[in-house]
Amino acid sequence: MSAQEERTALTSRPSLYAYALRGTSDALPDEPPGPEGPGLRGPEAAAAVRASLGPLLAGPDTPEALDELHRRLAELPVLTGHVVSVALSMPLDDEAAARAIGRRLVRTGTTRRPVSLGLALLRRLGEPEDVPSIVALSRLRRLSRLAVTALERLDPRTAALRWLDSRIREAELRPLVDALLSDPVPDIRELLIRQPLAARSIGPAPARRVAEATGLAGLLARDPVDPRLLAQAARLLVRMASQQDYEAEILHYDGAAAACEALVRRASVLPPTVEHAAVLLSLAVDLHSGPTHLLPWRDGQREQLLDALGALLGSPAWAGLFAAPAADAPPAVRRRAAWLTYTSDRVFRAPGPPGRLRIEVLSRDPADLTERVETRFLIDGRPLVPEVFGRGAGHPPEDFLDTGALRATEEPREVQLAEAWCTEGCCGALYVTVVREGGTVVWRDWRRPARLPSGAPAPVLPAYRFDAAAYDAELARAAGDERWSWPARTTGRLLDAALRKRPELLARWDARFHWAGADYRDPDTTAVWFRETGAPGADGPVSQFVWRLPDDGAPPDERAAAALDRLGREDPRGYAGPP
Repeated sequence: MSAQEERTALTSRPSLYAYALRGTSDALPDEPPGPEGPGLRGPEAAAAVRASLGPLLAGPDTPEALDELHRRLAELPVLTGHVVSVALSMPLDDEAAARAIGRRLVRTGTTRRPVSLGLALLRRLGEPEDVPSIVALSRLRRLSRLAVTALERLDPRTAALRWLDSRIREAELRPLVDALLSDPVPDIRELLIRQPLAARSIGPAPARRVAEATGLAGLLARDPVDPRLLAQAARLLVRMASQQDYEAEILHYDGAAAACEALVRRASVLPPTVEHAAVLLSLAVDLHSGPTHLLPWRDGQREQLLDALGALLGSPAWAGLFAAPAADAPPAVRRRAAWLTYTSDRVFRAPGPPGRLRIEVLSRDPADLTERVETRFLIDGRPLVPEVFGRGAGHPPEDFLDTGALRATEEPREVQLAEAWCTEGCCGALYVTVVREGGTVVWRDWRRPARLPSGAPAPVLPAYRFDAAAYDAELARAAGDERWSWPARTTGRLLDAALRKRPELLARWDARFHWAGADYRDPDTTAVWFRETGAPGADGPVSQFVWRLPDDGAPPDERAAAALDRLGREDPRGYAGPP
């Protein structure tokens, strides 16, 4: 298509804004084909966008200028994402002119690229008068995400409502969304109180948007306070801080600090139950060393909130919840009780080590099967992984403390501290090189994605230096405290270590060991994974097996010894099953 034909096609098409006003969401017109070829990537793409569009964004929004802008956008051999990224970061010589052009593109653009550019400009420069047109475009599926981000600065509640309306389809959460979108809106406090907010019902991103759409911080400040609302608020704040998502949503919730303070200040009205103790302790875990630690707290505010939570959970009315259950209690009850005791000790009572580095093994409520036990690293009191990486939690303690991966020697060793929850191949991982230099241990040569989850460039990390004696002592302390584990997991750790040292136990049955630990679906069952070795040169898939051993109450060392004895006597393919 020639440039003239393209301009004619563009001017004869209705704007996407017009489609949005009709209530159309998916039936958008076909767009003209883009430039042929692979296109530019990375810095070359950004440079091409700046060179092509920069001068036009400083000029008047005349029909001729906009026509030229449409033509250049259509011809740029880059992805639309590059156009948006550059528009969000490039210097603008005349912000008023760029704002006027953004408004014109939003209302008159006939294809996705110019409208996306307009939304990116309004995300930076928009004013309250731009909200209606951005809201209209948010109804178009392919523009919804960019429109919502443009709304967040101008009208966070409307942005949250538009996000929820476009994303939520689940039966459990959709009635709440529909009620919030209704006119008039029912009693929001009652809506929240009735809403199921278990971890399996609401993810981190929806939790944040629900908090924004309902004005959670303001609800918590009102009198009289309803204990049921407090419990729901705690669940939302804990879900927002989960790192089982692309980023910790609580860091993007402007009302997070105010909501946390209002909740903790009034938490004494909550009835002392195990469920309430678990959610308050989970909140404390995040204040202590998780993403919530990184909120913009006033001096001493975070520490005061932790002290208040510790005082409440340690008070006579609540202390009985931390007692050991009966020996014949179900494994899940015993596991949760052990978590309550260990975690409250680590968060509220354990003194910090004298060195710069602290290693914590912590988790949220084990009844929430979406969370996992993670290793947390605090350097000078700041949680390292959520601050410098933020795409996933630190690896389980077995990866560091059972293997000695963090031991420092004169031979440098690269260690992966965390991986994006969606895998390294998707969103990266956090690596550091550990080396001993005389009386000092150095963490240096960091590797991680070039940008933080927020999109901001990742700052250069320094080489952290630790006193070698203090470093070794902290590793030994962390490795020696195994109270974070529970019988099924401890049994798995013992089996994992033994089967790696004794491969012949499975080799005699033409099998090779893979992994042992607590089962992902049932944490109170130990799972031993192995696979057939297959005949040399044989084609076809290799069969995998899992031997599952439910917790029968016996000590982990006895269970592990019995399992090893059986593996030595009987072919496990006879009693193991498929994954």
